[in-house]
Amino acid sequence: MSATQSLIHLLGAVALLLWGLHMVRTGVTRAYGAQLRHHISRAVANRGRAFLAGIGVTMVVQSSTATALIVTSFVASGLMTTAPALAVMLGADIATTLVAQVLSFDLSLLSPALILIGVMMHKTMTHTVHRQIGRAAIGLGLMLMALGIIVGTSEPMRDSYVMRTVFSALSNDPLIALVLAVLLTWLAHSSLAIVLLVMSFVSAEIMTVSLALVMVLGANLGGVLTPIMATLNHGPLARRVTVGNGVFKLVGVAICLPLVGFFPPLLAQLGSSATRQVVNFHMIFNLVIAGVFIFLVPTMAKIFDQLFPLKETLEGPQKPRLLDPTAIDTPVVALNCAARETLRMGEYVETMILGVMVSLEENDEDNIAALIEMDDLVDQSYKEIKLYVSKISRQEIDEDESHKITEIMSFTTNLEHIGDIAENLLELANKKTKKQLRFSDEGLSEIRELHAKVAINLKLAMTVFMSGDIAVARQLLGEKQQVNALERKGTDRHMERLREGHPECIETSALYMDMLRDLRRIHSHIASVAYPILDAAGELRKTRLKKQSR
Repeated sequence: MSATQSLIHLLGAVALLLWGLHMVRTGVTRAYGAQLRHHISRAVANRGRAFLAGIGVTMVVQSSTATALIVTSFVASGLMTTAPALAVMLGADIATTLVAQVLSFDLSLLSPALILIGVMMHKTMTHTVHRQIGRAAIGLGLMLMALGIIVGTSEPMRDSYVMRTVFSALSNDPLIALVLAVLLTWLAHSSLAIVLLVMSFVSAEIMTVSLALVMVLGANLGGVLTPIMATLNHGPLARRVTVGNGVFKLVGVAICLPLVGFFPPLLAQLGSSATRQVVNFHMIFNLVIAGVFIFLVPTMAKIFDQLFPLKETLEGPQKPRLLDPTAIDTPVVALNCAARETLRMGEYVETMILGVMVSLEENDEDNIAALIEMDDLVDQSYKEIKLYVSKISRQEIDEDESHKITEIMSFTTNLEHIGDIAENLLELANKKTKKQLRFSDEGLSEIRELHAKVAINLKLAMTVFMSGDIAVARQLLGEKQQVNALERKGTDRHMERLREGHPECIETSALYMDMLRDLRRIHSHIASVAYPILDAAGELRKTRLKKQSR
């Protein structure tokens, strides 16, 4: 096999290793993501529990980056403070070393069995959890297969003059080797993959142990870059965790790099093979960091809280806080985030609708202007939720999750339309204020009655959306007839007042009719939340049209 062929095989094996890691992570998070996130969220009582939670969750998902993103989302949402979050990250780093220890053994015989079992589970099982376990099994099998290919491909490369020259140059310049490992880890988005690759090179005797230790330090340092880059736009709360964990690693690397030449003889006493020396160094390095900084976590948390102060302008209500990007791989959790953000969107709409009546009665132009601007928040929430749900829909979802996506999109679309109509109502109220118009007492009472019905049923619609209760959905749909009746009654009484020549009715006639019409339109959108729920339950007729007579 030529050097070019060997390099192609090696790159392909590395890609297979990364894909296997991805399959394991996505399979586990989709199967047990909700439970894993629950365990992390409970680890807020003390740093010891948080540390153990970080170990346990990362051992399962095989990705400290995934754990970091989950933790930062909790911190950004106010569910976890900086100190326990940093403790979770120390535990996550320990977990990656435990996974590396397991994978350092020769498990090549398990590869075909895991792939076979995984494919059978994924193809034959109907339950989502079982299928995702099969996906994770396939990924683990591919990882073991990739490691075998890397070792087999690396052995002929030890006689390559180019490889010997490159690794010799790196051995003479450890700082360059460190930077190279950092970049490779950042590109691969996995410190575990780079550590396993380095172990394979050492096993094939194309890399010295000293160089391998430097590369392991670089992999540990590069492993913190991905979460740091991912949280740059997540606000100061999230950056406290990722940057803090990065500082821990940077301090450890800065101390160990000048001393790396003294480590191989000491490591040889723990394991004779070069592979074991590398994987043991990876574990000891992270154990020492965890052992030192776990006691300093409260102090370090205060320092990072001061370095990244909370800015009110960045934490205003305009930014959707509940759309957790780390939950996308777990559709059941992500859909819950989208549903909660939809309720927040509904609160904006409710504020606008309640403000309509206040604006009509108090004639406050400043308050009307502020309520009109709130429609921008409704539009932004709609845009963010729609984009978030579209990402969820690209995941592997079951029928129930598909129905939930339909309900969320239907409700948010209706809320966006309601916001536009409410904005129009507020502009009508503003017009009434500027022209100093006045409704008749009877007309204002009729608007107030219809408005109250609409406001109450908006709360009912949000209850239906969250609970999916069929009985309440039927009740909401039944309210539509009552609202239509109120609009007709108001119109009829208004026409009577016009015939009687009431001056207030004559000058506000168009305004009054527009008010009734828009309130009825709003209620039509409110009642629409019941349709997807009743349709999924088989409670709706296919058509309302009568059969055509012949």
